[in-house]
Amino acid sequence: MSNLIVFMSDEHNPRYSSPYGHDFVDTPNMQWLADHGTTFEHAYCPSPLCVPSRSAFLTGKRVHAVRAYGNNRLGIAPETRGLGAVLGEQGVHTVFIGKVHAYRPVAELEFSETIETYEGAWEFDEAQRRRPLAVRPGGAKRLDAYGPREAPWGNDVTYMDAAVEWLRTRAAGIDRPWVLYVNLVKPHFPHFCTEELWDKYRDHGDLPAHGVEAATAQHPYAVDLRRHFGLEHVEERQVRGLRRGYYACVSFIDEQLGRLQSALGESGLESTTNLVYTSDHGEMLGKFGLWWKCSLLEDAARVPCIAAGPDFESGVRTATPVDLHDVQATVFALTGAQHPKDWLGAPLGTLASDDRDRVVFSEYHGHGTRAGAFMVRQGDWKLIHNVQAPDQLFDLARDPEEIENRYGACPAKAGELSAALAGICDPASEDREAEAFWERQLRLYRQGEADS
Repeated sequence: MSNLIVFMSDEHNPRYSSPYGHDFVDTPNMQWLADHGTTFEHAYCPSPLCVPSRSAFLTGKRVHAVRAYGNNRLGIAPETRGLGAVLGEQGVHTVFIGKVHAYRPVAELEFSETIETYEGAWEFDEAQRRRPLAVRPGGAKRLDAYGPREAPWGNDVTYMDAAVEWLRTRAAGIDRPWVLYVNLVKPHFPHFCTEELWDKYRDHGDLPAHGVEAATAQHPYAVDLRRHFGLEHVEERQVRGLRRGYYACVSFIDEQLGRLQSALGESGLESTTNLVYTSDHGEMLGKFGLWWKCSLLEDAARVPCIAAGPDFESGVRTATPVDLHDVQATVFALTGAQHPKDWLGAPLGTLASDDRDRVVFSEYHGHGTRAGAFMVRQGDWKLIHNVQAPDQLFDLARDPEEIENRYGACPAKAGELSAALAGICDPASEDREAEAFWERQLRLYRQGEADS
């Protein structure tokens, strides 16, 4: 048995880090973790949106099973058997620090300790409406939210201060296995940063290689997202500024990872503690004219996943697709707890380095598109089933940027992945359930407004 730290950032597209091949985003601590641990090259989130992804991780369930379809949490049933409760029942000490943004308030998640937490907004978001598609008020204002400013990190430094202090003063005194779950908000927008990190990327306010001229950018769901967020007229200066600011925010997260690594060493915990770095979803960062998340394309659906410590081999790269449920299953395996039989995921350390048959799944039911979407990846191939738009099939070995939709050209492969998807859920049925649940949330909200 060993201890585990799960460090989860918010909105980190792994392609913007050196372990995943980026040539100038400076992430030395992520690189150290990769050099001394195992890098999972194809890791995915359960859903490319905060509340659905984090809720799935904490419950061991699919997003559609939790019914955390979007960032609206009104009406989601309490989950009394979440990660904190189940581990606690088996004698594992659990600590939650930082951003919550899950299906219930942190007090109901039953961690042994909660320190310096941030719930995320609980206000009801009527812009989640999909049919007809809502246009988000003020969405385009985000496009100028970048560059240096005073105190740019919100409470992220406070959260990491708390994590470092816990490691230095409390961890060694815990007489049972423990899990420290640290959640920072960056590199999530806004892309504000310090002068120092802004200057670091002064020559790197670049443009995405694939913009709105690409065929993938013309897909109806991509058009929906640009309309929903008001992205029809993004200026070049905004694109360059937002990307430069994002690089700075990623470097900030890397610095915080370094603080965790240093605290582990200073506390003498390295030989008994594993560390996993991941994120809740990615960021499109202007590719195909899209920003933020809300898409099952690679840049929004993929996450970093790098694990190091006594239970992971050094300098290993694993091509087998994984997801955050596998990170969750790893928490149980490394602490010696029994993984609930009805929970998803397999411990990362048990997976073959290149399993071509393994299927991973993600789904999206939130704001910005006319209907739901479902993704399966197996081997080099990835299918996105869009409920009210054409399906997309990508050969990621030949086309990692998802430029060419092969759905019509490869019917056998499309059928194979469609069958894999059908084995997980009925997309049409789940889309109807999601829409009905949204309508119920809206009724509850309006009833509450009338009663207040």
